Amino acid sequence: MSAKTYFERLNRELEKLDLREIEDLVDAIHKAYQDGRFVFIIGNGGSGANASHLCEDLGKGTLTDFERQKRLKVISLTDNSPYILAWGNDEGYDRIFVEQLKNLASPGDLLIAISGSGNSPNILRAVEWANQIGMVTFGVTGYDGGQLKKIAKKNWHVPCMDMGMAEAVHGVVFHYLVDELRERFKAA
Repeated sequence: MSAKTYFERLNRELEKLDLREIEDLVDAIHKAYQDGRFVFIIGNGGSGANASHLCEDLGKGTLTDFERQKRLKVISLTDNSPYILAWGNDEGYDRIFVEQLKNLASPGDLLIAISGSGNSPNILRAVEWANQIGMVTFGVTGYDGGQLKKIAKKNWHVPCMDMGMAEAVHGVVFHYLVDELRERFKAA
């Protein structure tokens, strides 16, 4: 596949997106910012890399005044390797995110769960627990959305059956989120 063909395909996938779902995610993050709530982000593999990248961009890339601006409380739960490895090794990989949430999260906080398939057990377990305690849960999916699309309170879905392409679309849209939120936070 040529670069031209790949980017044409990426553009077609971007054109399929439900922009209201994307705006709902922007609004959810903005509300967490306004309310002083935490935003937690989780994902595995490429979605985990996207979670880390989104966390960094939301934490730093939304700032226009490093000294005086109110900051978004944002944490990627993919980045605490010793904690993840301890839970994975001792109790099971399906607990690596939920156990971190139990230590850190409160009702009203936002959980952004990124899963290309929507069927990762550790993601689903975290979302189920987050729903039980009254967190706002937002699924970011590809493929058919899997179970995550069914259990998250809100969703942004990329209807694409190619994991790499779905993750690429997620990354592009995440950069839009940061640009939009930087403008909103600046106006606050």
